[in-house]
Amino acid sequence: MLELPIVQPDATPPKRRKPEWLRVKLPIGTEYKKVRTLVDEYQLHTICQSGNCPNMGECWGAGTATFMILGNTCTRSCSFCAVKTGRPNEYDEDEPRRVAEAIFLMKVKHAVITSVNRDELKDRGAEIWYQTVRAVKEISPATTIETLIPDVKGTWDALERMISGGQEVVSHNMETVESLYRKVRPQAKYQRSLDQIRCIKEFGKRTKSGIMLGLGENRDEVLKIMDDLVAHGCDVLTLGQYLQPTPMHIQVAEFIHPDVFAEYRDIGLAKGFDFVESGPLVRSSYHAERHV
Repeated sequence: MLELPIVQPDATPPKRRKPEWLRVKLPIGTEYKKVRTLVDEYQLHTICQSGNCPNMGECWGAGTATFMILGNTCTRSCSFCAVKTGRPNEYDEDEPRRVAEAIFLMKVKHAVITSVNRDELKDRGAEIWYQTVRAVKEISPATTIETLIPDVKGTWDALERMISGGQEVVSHNMETVESLYRKVRPQAKYQRSLDQIRCIKEFGKRTKSGIMLGLGENRDEVLKIMDDLVAHGCDVLTLGQYLQPTPMHIQVAEFIHPDVFAEYRDIGLAKGFDFVESGPLVRSSYHAERHV
């Protein structure tokens, strides 16, 4: 009797194809090249590049970029993020000046600054954060600033220093719903991030957070995180589609239709957010100038 070979099923399901509403244009144009030149010349990092952002062509083409300070190696290993993980080098004390000069030369009206997690630092990088914001304000006083800050692990003194440089908006992303934290953000805690947003609000700042959809959350969980954020003083919410940056990262569970994003925007406004930016290609710094 002929024995047929046993074929084991592939443990990795095929990658989902992107729907049409997630197609983006390749980055081109004079302004894109100008921003790229400045970023390279000043030896800066941007989350646009390190995070494989789909909006890089649009934003850089408009002369804007989200700068990433404190290096480009993160101490966390979030399963959704394209930024490399490892032991970071010593931070560059001259970085605040270079970031400020680049923002000035780009004539940026609203600057967004973010960073990797620096859990190995006692102050979580707060002093470099403070010096960077102050340098931008000194060299380009008309520029408004949004800082997208990492989890400070409950180090509230460091948080206060981090956000006291004069920025107008302080953002800390929840990233996903509570049930997915262990899978998506294994070194973070849902309640701790909510508490950080509450502290930012108590320090008198305009607060902002963002979450990704399509990771396996359900509608009730999305509504719950909205309620939790409003209860902890969050003013602005962004919702966007999760996109798998490499085969090593968590896979997309679902592509959310633009109509659902529009519905979530209306629900969020009804729940009490001042502003909700919601759409498949929305990222936390996308059209950030609208949130000041």
